[in-house]
Amino acid sequence: MQEETARCAIDTFISAFNASDDSSATSLLSQALTSDVVFWGPLGRSEGFAVVERFVQDIRRHPAGVGRMVRSSAVDMPGEWARYQWVFTTPDGGPRLVGTDVVHLRRSLIDQVIVFAGEIEPLAS
Repeated sequence: MQEETARCAIDTFISAFNASDDSSATSLLSQALTSDVVFWGPLGRSEGFAVVERFVQDIRRHPAGVGRMVRSSAVDMPGEWARYQWVFTTPDGGPRLVGTDVVHLRRSLIDQVIVFAGEIEPLAS
């Protein structure tokens, strides 16, 4: 049951990247995130709904064109934390980015997001 709740919040969060317009993206984010969400992104730690909303809107306005974000793995959830992999692609074979997010849930909403963009290199033997 807890994993289904996490999956729902995560899929709603991801769907905000693919929303038809900015207000729809904001509405989806408000269904997935707490107002005091902590966001660990490419530029470090920040707090608040507006920060994540701005990050999502920036991705939606990718210079290579409107992209598509999808969850590319199952949701793995030990306790209150969940992780999943994602893929972002832009049209016409443009940039493709993969990563793993780790999220913490509080009362069925995401209250922390940690973004790991890119693949982890294997250990050299």
